[in-house]
Amino acid sequence: MSTQIPKILPIYPLKEHIVFPYMVIPLFFPREAIVVIEEAMKDSQMIGAVYCPGPKNVCDFDEHPRIGTVCKINQLVKFTDGGGKVTIEGVQRFIMHAPVETNPCLKATIELVIEKEERGLVVDALVQSVNALLKIALAYGRPLPEDVLKMIDRIEDPGRLADLITVYLGVDPSAQQELLAILDPIERLKSVYMHLTTEVQKMQVKGEIDQEINKRIGKGQKEQLLREQMKQIQQELGDQDPRMAEINELRKRIRIADMPDDVLVVAEKELRRLEQINPASPEYTVSRTYLDYLCNIPWQKGTQDSLDIKQAGRVLNEDHYDLKEVKQRILEYLAVRSLKATTKGPILCFVGPPGVGKTSLGRSIARAMGRKFIRVSLGGMRDEAEIRGHRRTYIGALPGRIIQEICRAESNNPVFMLDEIDKIGQDFRGDPSSALLEVLDPEQNDSFSDHYLDVPFDLSKVMFITTANIMDPIPSALRDRMEVIRLSGYSDEDKEQIAYKYLIPKEIEENGLANHPLEFAPDAVRKILQDYTREAGVRNFERKIATVCRKVAFDVAQGNDARKKVVGADIENLLGPCTYFTEVAGERDRIGVVTVLAWTEAGGDILFIEVARMAGNKGLTLTGSLGEVMQESAKTALSYVRGHAELFGIEEGFFEKSDLHIHVPSGAIPKDGPSAGVTIAVAIISLLTGRAARRDVAMTGELTLTGRILPIGGVKEKLLAARRAGAKTVLLPIRNREHLAEMDEHLLKDLDVHLVERVDEIVAHALLPSVQSSVNIDEVEMVPPGASS
Repeated sequence: MSTQIPKILPIYPLKEHIVFPYMVIPLFFPREAIVVIEEAMKDSQMIGAVYCPGPKNVCDFDEHPRIGTVCKINQLVKFTDGGGKVTIEGVQRFIMHAPVETNPCLKATIELVIEKEERGLVVDALVQSVNALLKIALAYGRPLPEDVLKMIDRIEDPGRLADLITVYLGVDPSAQQELLAILDPIERLKSVYMHLTTEVQKMQVKGEIDQEINKRIGKGQKEQLLREQMKQIQQELGDQDPRMAEINELRKRIRIADMPDDVLVVAEKELRRLEQINPASPEYTVSRTYLDYLCNIPWQKGTQDSLDIKQAGRVLNEDHYDLKEVKQRILEYLAVRSLKATTKGPILCFVGPPGVGKTSLGRSIARAMGRKFIRVSLGGMRDEAEIRGHRRTYIGALPGRIIQEICRAESNNPVFMLDEIDKIGQDFRGDPSSALLEVLDPEQNDSFSDHYLDVPFDLSKVMFITTANIMDPIPSALRDRMEVIRLSGYSDEDKEQIAYKYLIPKEIEENGLANHPLEFAPDAVRKILQDYTREAGVRNFERKIATVCRKVAFDVAQGNDARKKVVGADIENLLGPCTYFTEVAGERDRIGVVTVLAWTEAGGDILFIEVARMAGNKGLTLTGSLGEVMQESAKTALSYVRGHAELFGIEEGFFEKSDLHIHVPSGAIPKDGPSAGVTIAVAIISLLTGRAARRDVAMTGELTLTGRILPIGGVKEKLLAARRAGAKTVLLPIRNREHLAEMDEHLLKDLDVHLVERVDEIVAHALLPSVQSSVNIDEVEMVPPGASS
């Protein structure tokens, strides 16, 4: 074949492949290289294939290596764009000496390389070693065509074997060129052996690593591999990867969420982290949920306040009767908002007995201001995380209720009601009331930090309203942060107005009587109030009205002749026997039994102080579930009476040979407080002087050892309780004059209120004249309250 190869050949530059002797490959050439092929086709149909290193498609003579391969063109196919494809076959190595011409293509003189046939033990051993390594490579997964394997088994020439294996070693073109340039067949095979050894070692290490990884690989990694494969398939098909679609959607939501700059930095950082997390990992869900909350929080989104004060006043009056102080406070806030746009939301605390409308008032305030309304009940809450959230390190962590509810409302300035704040608890999980200190502090809540979010959120635009029945259980630090507005109970006149304006129309509608007009006569409403309810609010009153409406609805549904007007005489038939009786009006005057006004979380109430005397040795027995303060008040009252016995006409040594027993009925109900001190003293004086106490006189006041009468709280509630119980006269400490001046006149019209400052004044009002001075005290009949006379 060497005699047929010209001494001058057109040189074709190779970029991606090196052609070895006896190798047949298809070669695609661009339009610029067609001249090389055409020059070869004119002459011997042979070209010199030489590696062209570097980025250029065509190399100068000096840039080419000197060793190349003579190739014969077996087939030529031209394309319409000027390029084409040739099938070439490697014939023999050559050494390129000098360029002959460069136009239209590079031609150079060549010298063919003649390889000697090598035989011997070294060659045979080397060939066997290469074949053994090749089989090991195949065992580790090196792909090799079946026909090539058969060819390798038949080849004994070391040079040709080296060339064939080099093609399938998978090394880069520069390494292949180095092997092509080794002209000694044995040296070339040795070099191939070294390359093959290195390849096998890499494959062994990779195999060990893969085996170890396969042992450790779990379901998550397998899913990740499958997802990556699916991703590639979807890219080929033009579909979008669902995970990337989700991340792109989050990126869009972050962009339109209008976050503050510092929060935006955190969100973008978390999004970048999410992109690196395996979707099957639990961390992915944690990060995804966190970004969801950051995007859902209304950072800058709020409702526009309705600043029409007259309209707001009409809305408040539509929903609630009276409650002037609360309504005035809300209207004042709206007035300030109309003058100054950036005003911090007030922190209000509505304190009052159940059923007076504290919770519904919050909803009415939100409607009057045009804001969203949120209500969270704090009763029984013991975990501090309910307020501030859990840290994201915990499984199932979530933000606190404050952030959750604001997200649901989609507004950063709602009316937020924290109901039953006096019933909040605490245990080993923390103190929720301490967590509320930041929430309810106008100076701090503009940067409230939830443990879950770990970024500040502005709560200063929120109007917080808390409700409580009593203030005592609320920590002083929390109480100091709130503006307390007390909602006292309603008088019977107020309840009548509420019934006609709100309750009766509501229950008629809810019980399906809209097409059957039902009228309640005033005497029927008063009978329900006086004989079937005894409360500060109107909750039980509403239930009784609902019961009457249901009875009428039953008659209507049965087709009976249903009444259209309910009068007082019908109430007992509809509601059953009378439930409550007038405690005071139904009892007679007794010695040692005095009426006292009390205040509870359910409103005002009346109690009776009973005192009995028996022979003994200065013993004092206190019963009726009395608290420590009330027990101390009883001891103070006894000491006062002993110290002033002469003033009230009592024997000086009455206590030397006597025991006293002070009892407050309803013994199962705990009682405490200092305001019964005066009443206990009057009851002792009544017993020891034999003067009966007027049952229609009710009193309250704290007594000191010197006889001073200190002011008390809950004046309105106690006056309402006195009216409900049928008392005619009420005795109050003179220092409660200001509270009395604030009362509406209709609350006092049935009461004769006296302001007193000394015990002797109270004795004059409360005890009957001593017309029975000869009566033996020990023989006075003691009848428990509520028993028939």
